[in-house]
Amino acid sequence: MKAKLGLFLIACFILIGCGTQLSDYESSAPKFNLFEYFVGDVKAWGIVQDYSGKQVRSFEVVIVGRVKGDRLTLVEDFIYNDGVQEQRVWQINRLADGTYQGTAQDIVGMATGAEQGNAMRWQYDFELPYDGSTMTVSMDDWLYRQDEKHLFNITKVKKFGVEVAQVTIFFQKQ
Repeated sequence: MKAKLGLFLIACFILIGCGTQLSDYESSAPKFNLFEYFVGDVKAWGIVQDYSGKQVRSFEVVIVGRVKGDRLTLVEDFIYNDGVQEQRVWQINRLADGTYQGTAQDIVGMATGAEQGNAMRWQYDFELPYDGSTMTVSMDDWLYRQDEKHLFNITKVKKFGVEVAQVTIFFQKQ
């Protein structure tokens, strides 16, 4: 019995270590190209699901992107189904090695990202409004370019390494 349990645990650890890597999308098309997609006007809409998969919030976003050299500025205006409105302003820099770093007013430290093929992975810690205060959560965004006008984003939201929510967003370039 102990041997079977041990083999089961080893198999679980192997599977956990075999997650998706950005390199899995190397040959996928169209090319992601963060700066090209987000320059100009983009509209988006999405949902937030809790740890059980239940939808707890929905929202729309109007995004205006401007590029100056190797910096992309994104102004995101959110309107949630409960009437709450938020604005986030991202400053995203393209580094010499082709990766990205970014900041926004509710981001803790520096967001980091890279793209390959039609995918981009963007990771950061976020000050999430919660019960009259905020709590820091880790965001792991996976964005996928579908065509010239469409991309989507699936974000895993974690606290202490445990997934507490998921955010799904669909984008349409105007």
